[in-house]
Amino acid sequence: MSAQPPQKIVLAYSGGLDTSVILPWLKERYPGVKLVAFAAELGQGDELQGIEDKARKSGADEVVIKDIRREFAEEFCFPMLRAHAIYENDYLLGTSIARPIIAKHQVQVAHETGADAVAHGATSKGNDQVRFELTYMALAPELKIIAPWKDPAFGLRDRESALDYAAKKGIPVEQSKKKIYSRDRNLWHISHEGADLESPSNEPKDDLWVISVPVAKAPNAPQYVTIEFDHGNPIAVDGKKMPGHELVAALNELGGKHAVGQTQLAENRLVGMKSRGAYETPGGTILYEAHKALEQICLERDTFHYKQQIALRYAELVYYGQWFHPLREALQAFVDHTQLTVTGQVKVKLFKGRATAAGVTSPHSLYDPKLASFSMEGYDVTAARGFIDLFGLPMKVASQTRKW
Repeated sequence: MSAQPPQKIVLAYSGGLDTSVILPWLKERYPGVKLVAFAAELGQGDELQGIEDKARKSGADEVVIKDIRREFAEEFCFPMLRAHAIYENDYLLGTSIARPIIAKHQVQVAHETGADAVAHGATSKGNDQVRFELTYMALAPELKIIAPWKDPAFGLRDRESALDYAAKKGIPVEQSKKKIYSRDRNLWHISHEGADLESPSNEPKDDLWVISVPVAKAPNAPQYVTIEFDHGNPIAVDGKKMPGHELVAALNELGGKHAVGQTQLAENRLVGMKSRGAYETPGGTILYEAHKALEQICLERDTFHYKQQIALRYAELVYYGQWFHPLREALQAFVDHTQLTVTGQVKVKLFKGRATAAGVTSPHSLYDPKLASFSMEGYDVTAARGFIDLFGLPMKVASQTRKW
């Protein structure tokens, strides 16, 4: 017996190419189905302008728009910042961290509207399909999951065919066949994939960048900004306290002027292949640099080193879409304990594409100028000899048995 078709579907709707063509396709695929287009305001600029009208003209019966920028910053981005999670040395996980909060609220909308299914526009080659669906499974396993790009009946196999379908249905989209960058923007970053970026031999073009200027056009004079932290959370910029989403937005503007936070990498996708993308994360890059400097003086050595190991695994969990995994939650408890003393101020220098910690102070600083100085006053120099003898004893014994 075949599964019952969905009666009401909540689609994670961005107004971009993929989700724009999915709305009318779902009407064709499931005759009589009711469609709810859910759009999350995550700080994507003017992308949501006119989105309700567009969604309804594309086939949506209901449209729900939620402004979740503050929750995104303070309950998703900042916990990740406290962990200092970075994927494969360069990626600050802007798209990865956004998917779980979108899916979380999508599930809530499904419950509120009486829907029996949720849908997304992620392709079967990407990471986002996993991030959406793992969150659905964790929070509402009873809901049907509709993933058109994995449906053999979908018929669209690339963005060119999606553009043709959009034209056929009279759906306006920004992309063109001449230049098809796949972009994802939110408060934390904007990503760029596709077109000329698909070849690792191509340098990202200057006109690629959207929220930051090219390095060549950055000011010739540096600018300094001071970030205040409380228990690992950024709370103020240049002495002005503000909610998390406003703080990140302010740093995005400052960092963008100085070309801070631009990176490109060929990353290892969860599904197995490598993909190349370019990312702009100006505010996040400033915060990571400031947070690193503060941890360097506030955390003792063993905890700091172990936390660095934790950060690698934490980053994988975020990248893999496992935000609601018990392991991520357990690691968060460890991370947040380490942040009890990560309070203070960091002055960051912004100049020609770089954010560099220029000075740091904390009431919990473990840095002792007397111990760190070259002066031996008050320091038992004889203790070092015995320490080195015992510390090096295993190496000394091993060397005595070597026959080569």
